[in-house]
Amino acid sequence: MHESSLEFLRCVNCGAKLELDVFESQREIEEGFIHCKKCKLQFPIIQKVPILWNDFSKYLSSRVLLGGKLYKLTHSNKLKDFVKKSLKTKDNDRSNLEEKWARVYQNSKTSKFYSTIKKNLDSLPSSKFVLEHGCSIGIIDSHLANSSEFVFGIDRSFSAIQVAKKQFKDNLDYFVADSPSPVFGKLKFDLVLALNVLEIIEPEILLNTVSKQISKGYFVISDPYDFDRGANSVKNPVDASSLRLNLNNLGFKISNSTKKPSFIPWNLKINSRTTLNYKVDLVIAQKY
Repeated sequence: MHESSLEFLRCVNCGAKLELDVFESQREIEEGFIHCKKCKLQFPIIQKVPILWNDFSKYLSSRVLLGGKLYKLTHSNKLKDFVKKSLKTKDNDRSNLEEKWARVYQNSKTSKFYSTIKKNLDSLPSSKFVLEHGCSIGIIDSHLANSSEFVFGIDRSFSAIQVAKKQFKDNLDYFVADSPSPVFGKLKFDLVLALNVLEIIEPEILLNTVSKQISKGYFVISDPYDFDRGANSVKNPVDASSLRLNLNNLGFKISNSTKKPSFIPWNLKINSRTTLNYKVDLVIAQKY
């Protein structure tokens, strides 16, 4: 984590400003705590990755294997004790699944989808503040950091953010966080992205969250509308038409080039024998 990022972060529980307790630091903070004096919450920084979850025990309850990994990765006794005490309960473990998808995205970086998104982003004005929801391993954020002043990415997966953090840029930072949580308080962004995440975040919640993060600026959203996730499916899925209608109702104007649904190839290499082929819809919307 960059120490300069602290200026923009807020407590996800009470919205107060945060403070740092640094244990290891080189070019950036390797290990330590971000803490809130107001509500006494502590957020660990492990392997350069801040985990901004209002209930760390709950985060680890569905990632027990990750909890063991984090315990081994930490060096300070204070941080080891924090991780150990947070490992209390066990739900369905997502650790291996999140590691798997981090590898899948690494193996799929050359998909035409990413070059198409980058080309569309390059046509937009440069931005001061950029945020990507569900940034995964940071393919798009790393590109945007070349033309933007500050770029932030958030994702639920520690494994994905750990990969993203391997590429250092002093104006680019990543956080493990839940998209609806107020990680950046009332900070307004010039550009917000949410690429292919509507099946894991309730669309209405995500759209309302993003709308509050933009007063004047762009929202770039894409999705293949693959909502069949069994028990984990979102309750209120959208399609190409209702997504655009919802954005209009929130005060966004859809760009002429994305008023009609698109079918951008997004090929994910699951393994040497399996490829998942999506056709993704892209929407570029703007608030004035």
